[in-house]
Amino acid sequence: MERRSLINITLFGIVALLSISIAKADDPYKFFTWSVTYGNIAPLGVPQQVILINGQFPGPKLDCVTNDNIVLNVINKLNEPFLLTWNGIKQRKNSWQDGVLGTNCPIPPNKNFTYIFQPKDQIGSYTYFPSTGLHRAAGGFGALNVYSRPRIPVPYADPAGDFTLLVGDWFKASYKTLQQSLDAGKVLPFPDGLLINGQQTRSTFTGEQGKTYKFRVSNVGLLTSFNFRIQGHKLKVVEVEGSNVIQNVYDSIDVHVGQSLSILVTLDQAPKDYYIVASTRFTRTVLTATGALHYSNSASQVSGPLPAAPAGGFHWSLQQARTFRWNLTANAARPNPQGSFHYGTIPISKTFVLANSAPLINGKQRYAVNQISFINPDTPLKLADYFNIPGVFSLNSIQSSPSGGAARLGTSVLGATHHDFIEVVFQNDENAMQSWHLDGYDFWVVGFGSGRWSQASRKNYNLKDALTRHTTQVYPNSWTAILVSLDNQGMWNLRSAMWSRQYLGQQLYLRVWNSAQSLANEYNPPTNVLLCGKAVGRHP
Repeated sequence: MERRSLINITLFGIVALLSISIAKADDPYKFFTWSVTYGNIAPLGVPQQVILINGQFPGPKLDCVTNDNIVLNVINKLNEPFLLTWNGIKQRKNSWQDGVLGTNCPIPPNKNFTYIFQPKDQIGSYTYFPSTGLHRAAGGFGALNVYSRPRIPVPYADPAGDFTLLVGDWFKASYKTLQQSLDAGKVLPFPDGLLINGQQTRSTFTGEQGKTYKFRVSNVGLLTSFNFRIQGHKLKVVEVEGSNVIQNVYDSIDVHVGQSLSILVTLDQAPKDYYIVASTRFTRTVLTATGALHYSNSASQVSGPLPAAPAGGFHWSLQQARTFRWNLTANAARPNPQGSFHYGTIPISKTFVLANSAPLINGKQRYAVNQISFINPDTPLKLADYFNIPGVFSLNSIQSSPSGGAARLGTSVLGATHHDFIEVVFQNDENAMQSWHLDGYDFWVVGFGSGRWSQASRKNYNLKDALTRHTTQVYPNSWTAILVSLDNQGMWNLRSAMWSRQYLGQQLYLRVWNSAQSLANEYNPPTNVLLCGKAVGRHP
């Protein structure tokens, strides 16, 4: 198996190097082989089966420079199908590598698949995680950090060090038990703990007094938002999911499910150790994980009370969210300033209002969008679309705005035209926090509001310096509006970042289509494409 995997990665590396459809020849290639296995560890003191990548929990950090070509051979040594998705990587013209069940067949047990993708014109802090079943509750996640090219500097001095913190809620129950509970029509229980890099208390980050360090903080949990803070230190936010932002300074920061950001912290206090704290937000029971910021010349361990989370709940969090703004003068991954794209002047082609709900269907708990609770067909939508396979999905099988009526199961796909400029409103009429993610894109988060959205709500949109990102929160009984430039043809997953909601139907697909088929718009399927369902036996 190992010998065959080496042959595969060599073969597909050559294919990638020769392919002009993937990237220009001067963009470097980076090769990886990841082996996915089960392992037994005890993150919360109770031994349990988790998913390891190359024996690691969390998985290995994937560091690259913008426009690098990633050739990553994933060997599935589990006894069940497996897929990885790249959270926030846009996959330009290449939804074949997206790694979700609507675009890819899962990797069968004891088989491998080589992903070939490029974080094109992106910089920032991202993550990867399993998209099959409830594997995300077992591990298999990790950091994906995209650095800028030296000739296009970021708008701050190079930090003295770069730390990655993967923070998320965790359950003592196995992922199989949790999945069985969801399949039986129950909701997930409240998590048992919160972890930082797979640990509840022992993560330590060391720096020198007087120097500044970057902390990349991501929420890799299933259900809960958290607040992040460092005892005695200020947090300067410099990047949010690929956007360079106005560099505001905070005492603490809320991070919602699926979100990532980068913070600069200057070690300007007395030489000792200081608590790093993450604690759940908007929960009756507060879960807390701690680490330590260790000054290299410190002789004192962490001490004193933990710094408190902010009071004010949803209102405080919303007000903070509105302070995250694009830095209009900063370059992104290209030399032109971020603000050179004047999104606020572009006419809206189409508006979608997507309302989440939590209905019972056939006596079981489900989650829905505009009354449709999504079910994955046996044939990925992308393959059905490419091969013109009937009976898998139909366009506009979900309404573009909620209209009431009973919820039902379905495979919901919204149709849109390549180069449209669309408005999407996430309407949350529930009392629970929501978090939404769109694959293949980033989008401008232009408005938050309470109650029901209406066209009059547009007068309060930020049409000047709203930041772009790939995941946004929606507060209870509120709405969030985004604008999206549909410049990436393909079949793209729009889903709840809260994985139990995604698993039970709070998702859909956006088919971005151009009738003039061209490699300039979208790549052909890769030569190693996996085929399943009704696509078995077909040839790309």
